[in-house]
Amino acid sequence: MDDYSKKITTHREFYPIEDINISIESDRGRILSSGAFRRLQKRTQVFALELNASIRTRLTHSLEVAQNARYIAKTILQNLSKEELKQSGLDTLKDAFISISEMTSLLHDIGNPPFGHFAEQTINSWVKNNFLPIFNKIEGSSELKKLLAADISNFDGNAQAIRIITKLQRLNLSYSQILAVVKYTRGAWEDKPGKEDKLNYLKKKPGFYFSEKEIIQKVRQTLNTALYCRYPITYIMEAADDISYLSADLEDAIEKRILTLDELYNLIKNECKKENEDYLLNLIEKRYKQAKESEEPYRFNMFFTLFRANLIGDLVRYVADIYLNNRNEIYNGSFNAALLEFEKNNRYYKAVKILQKISQEQIYKNRQVQELELQGFTIINSLLNFYKPLLELNSEQFSALLANKKISCFVSERLIGRISKKQITAYKDDIAKIKDYGNFELQERYFRARLLLDYISGMTDDYALYEYKTLLALQLI
Repeated sequence: MDDYSKKITTHREFYPIEDINISIESDRGRILSSGAFRRLQKRTQVFALELNASIRTRLTHSLEVAQNARYIAKTILQNLSKEELKQSGLDTLKDAFISISEMTSLLHDIGNPPFGHFAEQTINSWVKNNFLPIFNKIEGSSELKKLLAADISNFDGNAQAIRIITKLQRLNLSYSQILAVVKYTRGAWEDKPGKEDKLNYLKKKPGFYFSEKEIIQKVRQTLNTALYCRYPITYIMEAADDISYLSADLEDAIEKRILTLDELYNLIKNECKKENEDYLLNLIEKRYKQAKESEEPYRFNMFFTLFRANLIGDLVRYVADIYLNNRNEIYNGSFNAALLEFEKNNRYYKAVKILQKISQEQIYKNRQVQELELQGFTIINSLLNFYKPLLELNSEQFSALLANKKISCFVSERLIGRISKKQITAYKDDIAKIKDYGNFELQERYFRARLLLDYISGMTDDYALYEYKTLLALQLI
């Protein structure tokens, strides 16, 4: 039996607010006012360092996802009877249910590094090739060393979001809002599950780091969420994100002249006929015909306005039905699938796969997009190399450096001043909590690596480029 009064609560780390509605509004204000949220306006969605303001950034994408999540949440509530709302405790939590869905969607990309998901791979490759050889030479427990090495080698935007919320920005969000952001349910130090695991989908990627293990455990226990299970509203955020991608990236590709409207129409039409998929075919033919009747400058806008409205409306109603038809599993967090991908034979699922395939082949593999990814690789990789001397110091040297004392590495003395004080404070707080002094050196170096990754991954695209040029002494005037 689902009882959302146990999931949507006023618990938070400091200064809890007794009134649930005021508590939720407080979360909204903290999120919208945070620097990490504002920085999304200068982060890549698909096209890095884009000058055309109509092309989506992580911020504009997140706003669209939040709107979709709000729509899904309201549809779910509208489809519940008065008796069902009362039994589930949602009769008095409607506003909170909608707001958490919306705010979680605004936060879902907050941990993504500059230059998109390719940067995650770049960071992890650099850590394995450059930091682990240093880390593995430190004496200490082999078991702990293996755990921390695995964790630091699995940088992920989802896990970084939890670190930003709880440690770097110290937003002091309600536990309900924090847990809703945990999209995947295993720690970054844990092995990827096999196909036989009943929760393998929920654990397919890291959801949080070892550094945030304790706070996640506390939040889970407080909200009665079993190990490796997901918070129910997270399913809504995920569906809203999946729906948003379907038309947004294609629309941007036309704006960028990677595709024309006619080319996109023909691609979708041909793929639908090949897959014998009528729903999407009928939708695009109807909207394409209407668009062609418009004046030339407005055809593109007309097509996407109508196409997007129809597609989102249909998919929102569909995922709301999936949510309600699987209420118990979703409430318990053991529903091991994305809402949009649950019914493999459904016409909407087939339509989604067609649109995803076209985006993959025509956009993500496009030469222009891949060149931007390679530029991002060069910038991120170079920045990590520039700051590598900070990781080569022993703990005494680094402690002296933070205390503004002279050390033998003059490069490190200059590099440390460029790192944010908030990030350094988070490092100091983590170090202060170390209790296993026999393995202090291992843990200190792990947290120092976290400090560097916090700094680099927290940059916007343009600031990363600026920092790269500055440290190369090639800044353009």
